[in-house]
Amino acid sequence: MKELFNNVVENALYVASFFAIIVLLFVIALLLEKAGQKVRGVKEPIFHTRKVAMIGMFSAISTILMLFEFPLPFAPSFYELDFSELPILIGSFAYGPAAGVMMEFIKILLKLCIKGTSTAFVGDLANFVVGCSLVLPASVIYAFRKNKITAIIACIVGTLIMTVFGTAFNAIYLLPAFAEMYHMPLDTILSMGSKVNPLMTEGSIVSFVVVCVAPMNLIKGTSVSLVTLLIYKPLSPILKAGRQA
Repeated sequence: MKELFNNVVENALYVASFFAIIVLLFVIALLLEKAGQKVRGVKEPIFHTRKVAMIGMFSAISTILMLFEFPLPFAPSFYELDFSELPILIGSFAYGPAAGVMMEFIKILLKLCIKGTSTAFVGDLANFVVGCSLVLPASVIYAFRKNKITAIIACIVGTLIMTVFGTAFNAIYLLPAFAEMYHMPLDTILSMGSKVNPLMTEGSIVSFVVVCVAPMNLIKGTSVSLVTLLIYKPLSPILKAGRQA
């Protein structure tokens, strides 16, 4: 915790911008959730005691899943796949987009308390915003019309947005930020990709993210979506107990 506190102090401006992004996404989610309730003719509190408890539970499960990461044969070793978005997507379908953003934030907060940060919060911000790029659009779409067809559309749209956004975010921000942070030429990082993926054009950041990052996000989004679609309906009566549909 002391190391985490020191990191926060040393990177105060960056941490402040991180929190600003969290607040912005939460406000957007909140407004869209209220709009969805209005369209469906449902009026219920955005947060209530049971929902807060379930948000905490899903966040804890997500944090545990985040600790189990799997290497990918087509990407450098610093890219690993985890399924921490699975409980968050299920929870955001049940409790709305605002809950989804809150779960993404709590997941990162718990991870920081357990493991700290080795990237001066850059990797943690990336995990948060890329996770939200799946959960937020999917849960917003589902919030306006809750049925099976909409859930399928929501998962497809969320997966595509995460794939496109995550790919662009890596090219524009994340890879250059890591190169600067570790005082390493960007070409050195890119060469790690060309060594494990023969489809990559050496020295091209666009090629790197297209053949290394995009498939990872597509696999993650598709896997999380398929499992969510399979188990959400059976879980729905339990998740919705004590609240309106």
